Amino acid sequence: MAKRIKTQQPMSTAQQLGSIIKSCRDIMRKVKGLNGDLDRLPMLTWVMFLKFLDDTEMIRAEEASLAGKRYKPVIEVPYRWRDWAAKEDGITGDDLIAFINNDEAKGPDGKRGAGLFAYLRSLQGANGGDRRDVIATVFRGLNNRMLNGYLLRDILNKVSGIHFNSSDEIHTIGYLYESMLKEMRDSAGDSGEFYTPRAVIKFMVKVINPQLGETVLDPACGTGGFLVETFEHLKAQCKRTEDFRKLQEESLAGIEAKSLPYLLCQMNLMLHGLEYPQIDPGNALRVPLNEIGDRERVDIVLTNPPFGGEEEKGIQNNFPDDKRTAETALLFLQLIMRKLRRPVGGKKPGRCGIVVPNGTLFGDGVCARIKEELLKDYNLHTIVRFPNGVFAPYTSIPTNLLFFDRSGPTKEIWYYEQPLPEGRKSYTKTKPMQFEEFGDCIKWWSKRRENNRAWKVKASDVAANNFNLDIKNPNGKEDYEHQPPEKLVEDIIAKEQRILEIMAEIRQVLAEGAKA
Repeated sequence: MAKRIKTQQPMSTAQQLGSIIKSCRDIMRKVKGLNGDLDRLPMLTWVMFLKFLDDTEMIRAEEASLAGKRYKPVIEVPYRWRDWAAKEDGITGDDLIAFINNDEAKGPDGKRGAGLFAYLRSLQGANGGDRRDVIATVFRGLNNRMLNGYLLRDILNKVSGIHFNSSDEIHTIGYLYESMLKEMRDSAGDSGEFYTPRAVIKFMVKVINPQLGETVLDPACGTGGFLVETFEHLKAQCKRTEDFRKLQEESLAGIEAKSLPYLLCQMNLMLHGLEYPQIDPGNALRVPLNEIGDRERVDIVLTNPPFGGEEEKGIQNNFPDDKRTAETALLFLQLIMRKLRRPVGGKKPGRCGIVVPNGTLFGDGVCARIKEELLKDYNLHTIVRFPNGVFAPYTSIPTNLLFFDRSGPTKEIWYYEQPLPEGRKSYTKTKPMQFEEFGDCIKWWSKRRENNRAWKVKASDVAANNFNLDIKNPNGKEDYEHQPPEKLVEDIIAKEQRILEIMAEIRQVLAEGAKA
């Protein structure tokens, strides 16, 4: 009987790219001074970012040539990827590190000039608004921590195998890139930054339903999840050249103060097709609230601001005296309320979808005063209450979605309790929430009726209860996750007391048995 010979199947594009990125990580694990994936991730990301830029530059140059036009490159010789990184036997060792890190160094062409990072940081757009400005801002917040030029050469040779010039590979690298972002998410949380599950982002964009011509802001954009999803949502509405111009230049804006998420956000958006992401690298809370006027307002805010973090006194002083707090989530809520467009001059009222922790619903003091303003000056029309573990493994804090607009004061608030899938007690890292689970809520959204998951409350009743929005489902079972801390403490103490009583009874029975 003839022996059957196994033939090795060629690797798919995804497998090839995954293998390349895994090899790069393996190389970086040998480097002293890089502590964990959060140190390795920015290094690998800026390398891929420059490769991506060079590939897209070559595509643009070819398109311009076919159209009989001259193309002016964003990055000049010898700083393009093809000049210093693409050759396997190119510049390496100490010469490579010096070329990247030093303000002045010998380049791959043997001539002395500005170092790579120094050059990239000095780029400036012709009209103060193109990719040169993006690149300059990105690299001002970065340093190359890889000091072994030979290992870095190995990484450059691996990354040169990734080609961002075919639609298939760009589509595939998007998934791999998301896995890199996920690594960052898995290491986040210490500063109250909990990266939003894709299912939640898709749901919020779906029900807010941004329209082409509207301005959309995420003031705590992280790695750009809300902006990417909104970009795809708006791109489907584009039919004419003017539509695409409006999408590229006038639709999306973000703010992100931390350098690593900022870099990841820029690359994420450019990878998905946004030519010039308008991402502010400053602190969104740095501007005094009373200085935000109509020109700074937007049509839509979609965001998941940090919660659990604290802001310094200088930032707190940008807010009204009676609403100052160190709690980041409450400061962002005030900022967003101020940033929403007012319905004047024929403009539609601005609207918002925001993730908030449970404490925002039942908080008193400053928190209650902020909610009072929210209900009196804004229409808080919907609160979606989440089950356990939506943000696992970053935090176990219960979360909610608030949807409000600037159409007038709140008259009634609809609540919708999003259930866990049948048979589940919580979401986990390996079994996260899926977009399909929002199907019933999306159907209910446009045709609202009270049911076992949905109920409504008068704003006057909320005001009479010190603006406590933590209202449980009247049709549901007792949910300890959604109770105020005082009630949880009372329940725990009562249970402890009952346990002690039972233990005393058991001791008495045992003592009587021993005497007998």
